Amino acid sequence: MNTKLTLRMDDSLIKSAKYYSAQSGKSVSRIVADYFTVIKNEQLDDSHHLTPAVRTLKGLLSNTDAGEADYFKHLEEKYL
Repeated sequence: MNTKLTLRMDDSLIKSAKYYSAQSGKSVSRIVADYFTVIKNEQLDDSHHLTPAVRTLKGLLSNTDAGEADYFKHLEEKYL
């Protein structure tokens, strides 16, 4: 069942949302619903406290043998 929801936002934000809506081919309602779905799913995820940028990096080096010593060696080579 779909229920109507009224949101109050700054005019410039509404203008941006409508522009994005036109560019993406999704209604503003769909965009808001998708965002709320993401929030809901993040609450179920134990890493919800991580920023989106950090979350994309999580586990990136899990299949390597890189360690702290490698990191310090990289810093020495970069800055010395």
